[in-house]
Amino acid sequence: MRRALALASAGALPTAGNAFGSNSVTAQDAKFPYAPVLPGTQLQFPRDHGAHPDHRIEWWYVTGWLDRKSAPSCGFQVTFFRVRTPISAGKSRFTATQLLFAHAAISDPQVGHILHEERAARAGFGLAEAALDQTAVWIRDWQLRQTASPRNGALADYVANVHSREFALQLRISPTQAFLLQGKEGFSQKGPAQENASCYYSMPQLAVSGEITVRGKREIVTGTAWLDHEWSSALLPQGAAGWDWLGLNLDDGSALMAFQMRGTGDLSSGKPLWSVAKLRQSDGAVLEPGQGKILFEPQRHWASPRGGRYPVETRILAGTKTIWLRPLFDAQELHSAVMGNTYWEGAVTAFDGANANAQRIGRGYWELTGYGGPLRL
Repeated sequence: MRRALALASAGALPTAGNAFGSNSVTAQDAKFPYAPVLPGTQLQFPRDHGAHPDHRIEWWYVTGWLDRKSAPSCGFQVTFFRVRTPISAGKSRFTATQLLFAHAAISDPQVGHILHEERAARAGFGLAEAALDQTAVWIRDWQLRQTASPRNGALADYVANVHSREFALQLRISPTQAFLLQGKEGFSQKGPAQENASCYYSMPQLAVSGEITVRGKREIVTGTAWLDHEWSSALLPQGAAGWDWLGLNLDDGSALMAFQMRGTGDLSSGKPLWSVAKLRQSDGAVLEPGQGKILFEPQRHWASPRGGRYPVETRILAGTKTIWLRPLFDAQELHSAVMGNTYWEGAVTAFDGANANAQRIGRGYWELTGYGGPLRL
């Protein structure tokens, strides 16, 4: 019940990694003076590793692969959302102006489906907070934080701690590269109109170490991860039905982000409302294919027991690069009881070329929303 009340207070919430809330908005919400994201916005570090409470929504999103000695590799995700409610701060410390949500998951092929848990809380009283000066966000004993405040351009490690009924994560996440500004120096459009935009940077090629526990079995792990930090006050573009997002750590040290926003007719036309990609090569050079030069071509679908039909194997053409994505396993569908949506989000392997028999070139995470019906928020 407390979670339901928190959602009612939020007005419009994300469902997963790169979401922008509902197409509908209450009159109170529409009039609230959320801070806008404007063209020409310059990100400032280390300040922008921290929270931006004047904006409507924000998330810190970590996904990756973990390698184990006595079991197959598995995928993981740890995500924290901050939501600014359309409630003005009052004299009472109990005024719910900021809400925090978190979800964590393990994609273990030995289990065969995602293990997932969520949390939600009103920010405050030391029980749930999002710090301003560095990445430090937590809900009770769940946390994602930098180990120190980044200074003079240096990047601090992150730690992620999650304990749930069926799994636990205790991970140290270390940068090996500089952060990657998405869009135009961090101003990332999600549709043809500039107002549908966020501030967005990524940290690819993160080195992971630590331990996980899956259904009582504890194991030491190493791996690689990808972190997205994004904040916005925008809604989905008009006519949007869902999105596909890929964060891919390539084996040669390069990194690719690819994203498309689909409209209601995109499944038949194949033409998205908006698509962007950014590839940082191993030599540090950054390539950005223009609009119309990024194609997502489904190759194989998986039918969910919940009714969704997801393109779990997809070929992506980004400029001159062709990548074939294959899932760790098909049943990586996630149902969020807190946010009321079902979507597919899981670990994928990337192959170089036009078919899945080509050479492996990397591993990442693939997010698919809106394939099981309209998003309900």
